[in-house]
Amino acid sequence: MANDPFQPVGPILLLDDISGSQMRLAAMFIMPAGDVPGPLTLAEGTAQPERIADFDRASVWRARFALPADRASSYGWGGREYEVAGDMTGDLRLAYVSCNGEEVGDMDREGSERNVMWSRLRDEHRRVPFALMLHGGDQVYADEVTQGHPLTEDWPDRLPADPTAEQLADLHRHLRERFFDRYAALYAAPELAWLSARVPSLMQWDDHDICDGWGSLRTERTRSDIGQTLFHAAREAFLLFQHATTEGDLPARFADPAGAHLGWSVAAGDLRILAPDLRGERTRRRIMGPGGWSMMQDQARATTGGHTMLMSSVPLLGPRMSILETVMLAIPSMQKYEDDLRDQWQSRAHRDEWRRMLGLVRDMAEAPGHRLTTLSGEIHLATRAVMRLSDGHAMHQLVASGISHRAPPKAWARFLGMLSWLGEDPLPRHPIAIRTLPGQRHRYAAERNFLVLDRHGADWSAVWHLEHSGPTPPLPLD
Repeated sequence: MANDPFQPVGPILLLDDISGSQMRLAAMFIMPAGDVPGPLTLAEGTAQPERIADFDRASVWRARFALPADRASSYGWGGREYEVAGDMTGDLRLAYVSCNGEEVGDMDREGSERNVMWSRLRDEHRRVPFALMLHGGDQVYADEVTQGHPLTEDWPDRLPADPTAEQLADLHRHLRERFFDRYAALYAAPELAWLSARVPSLMQWDDHDICDGWGSLRTERTRSDIGQTLFHAAREAFLLFQHATTEGDLPARFADPAGAHLGWSVAAGDLRILAPDLRGERTRRRIMGPGGWSMMQDQARATTGGHTMLMSSVPLLGPRMSILETVMLAIPSMQKYEDDLRDQWQSRAHRDEWRRMLGLVRDMAEAPGHRLTTLSGEIHLATRAVMRLSDGHAMHQLVASGISHRAPPKAWARFLGMLSWLGEDPLPRHPIAIRTLPGQRHRYAAERNFLVLDRHGADWSAVWHLEHSGPTPPLPLD
């Protein structure tokens, strides 16, 4: 693949921010080295792309521009007109996806099989357009980028001792190019390319955007020179390919312009989309660091009327994983799954932090005239949960995972369903319960899926699109 002629990719729309009646956008292009993308044509003038990163075979370009946030509009590029739904003021539709890949052999999968759910999402947009596309984590599965270099060939099981500065620089170049290969291949897929040119995306990262279990691996791995080289290469790629930006140039929606954490929020009328960073400050003992908590506390204090969509890449409401964790860690052959369990909010290691987050989210959800819905991915299953609130309402969690990752065995889904019967009550008087999707018999649906969120007037509803079962009946988010 690396020796094939590189084909241009783009435009790919990313939402920088929403300001008043304007949707501030970035159009990203991945062009063969030496090629320059032409300007975007707008209702008033043009927008010229600028080069923001170079790789061996190609360069990344970005054009920043604005379109109306109160009506549909369009832009032109390469002799083609691209319609953008754009109206955030009335009835609107949002798409939510996660887990776009697999841990092993993802780049070798046959395209039409891999992207069948992307094809259906494209059909949904053609039927009724989406204003935004929310990506809830694991947009790329980078687990294999460490292969092919002597310092990381056996990552994370073995680390060569005392690598030199030259070896680490060579590793950084290797990782940087491998991340590029994966992102470029994903965006070149016809189904995603078509959608990405017409629907602005908002993205939140998870572990596979770095490597499997990042933050839950042993500290001597993640804090090593090799681990930090991997993290910084992944972070640069995340900013470039998921936000069309670079260090020191973050869009206004990010809470920390310096990028110590990469949490962000967007507000459009009475809709707020809130995405804390659950990976950038993560360690084995914490999910968020000082910057992330400061952002969440500020957002809680700022909560007024309307509806918040809170993106939590790892499900916030879940079954009693601590019991499973205790059993599995007592069995030597199962201890290899410790990192997977430690990744969850429900892990014993994060119990106090989980309660803290639930308390903040509860306070936001109980603010007068306000509703809050949590959107999650990560588990390669579709499910939902509710947490009872003091005012008699329930806070909904909607889990949609994955858009291309094949589902685990149905037996695993049934086992999680049985575990969920135990219930969970981390906050007194606010019990959590796992519920079935509308029209489904079991609490976890073992099918590839995506989620559609509809607002009609002031009322929101959710529909899961399941690979084999089809769309669910709408779930009111009251």
